[in-house]
Amino acid sequence: MDLSEHTVASLERELENEGFKASHAGPLLRSHYRVDHAGVPNGRSFPPELARRLAEHRERRQSAILSRRVSGDGTTKLLLRLGDSRTVESVLMPDYREDRAAGCISSQVGCAMGCDFCATTKSGFERNLTPAEMVEQFLALRHEAGLVKRKLQTLVFMGMGEPMLNLESVCAAISRIADNATGALGFRQVTVSTVGIVQGIDALAQSGLNVHLAVSLHAPDDATRARLLPTGRRFGVDDILSAADRYQARTARPVSIQYCLLKEVNDSPDQARQLAALVGGRRMHVNLLSYNPTGLSLRGETYAPSTEQATDTFLSILRERGVVAHIRRSRGPDIDAACGQLRRRAGAVQ
Repeated sequence: MDLSEHTVASLERELENEGFKASHAGPLLRSHYRVDHAGVPNGRSFPPELARRLAEHRERRQSAILSRRVSGDGTTKLLLRLGDSRTVESVLMPDYREDRAAGCISSQVGCAMGCDFCATTKSGFERNLTPAEMVEQFLALRHEAGLVKRKLQTLVFMGMGEPMLNLESVCAAISRIADNATGALGFRQVTVSTVGIVQGIDALAQSGLNVHLAVSLHAPDDATRARLLPTGRRFGVDDILSAADRYQARTARPVSIQYCLLKEVNDSPDQARQLAALVGGRRMHVNLLSYNPTGLSLRGETYAPSTEQATDTFLSILRERGVVAHIRRSRGPDIDAACGQLRRRAGAVQ
């Protein structure tokens, strides 16, 4: 009985098939999603045989924490070993409020996107994660947040992998994580990130989940973007932003533009002006990301973070042109917190 795989409705069916009351499904799942996984909510007790089955499940979760590293800035990075011994990463980041935290989880083992400045792509793509494997990352991060007296407030599918290439499972996981009947995080607290898979953006809009969307743009022009992200040769900047426009129109959720500043690659004043021209008339906001170096790239490049002066200039140009923009500083450089770093250091398969 793998509770992470279930919705209330599917668990009701399984319980009935095994001779238990369907009414136990909701309390069972609420118990499963509790931070400490202890006790029974609302004073509800279960039949001894069902309680035994629940305890057995908790002892043989699909994933186990293989490595846990905590940065000086409070960021916690987990390396989780899955049932087939493959590994994925999840990250917990402290919020500016002392009682809150944000989480980042993976949707695939490895990644096929080939983004040249990302560590995940160096190990290639291995397989998609199941909904349960994503749910268990969420549960692990929620538990970690509880250990430091914080509440996991928001969650982004921006770890290893491209969520749009595993969208059916991602949507199933979101439904369990966000719904009040199970994980209860809230759909408005969830963000799905993409490198710009246009069909995926449209499909997510049509899913009805109404979560937030983040687009990893990283360049304002097709030539630079194709150099950094191979998908840039398939999906142009205009096509991606048009898909983002459609997403906003359908969901009424402002889209975030993720832009990782790389020294002397995409951080010039002219490129800032190009980006402002693209998004200035749109209801979008730009997150400027500080690059966490990952060593030699697949193309033999060694990327570096933009200087503080270049970053400040880029931000000023955007804001002067009416763009809502913020700087997201690098988190956890002392614990290999960039996507794929810890897994690559530990070895793709343990």
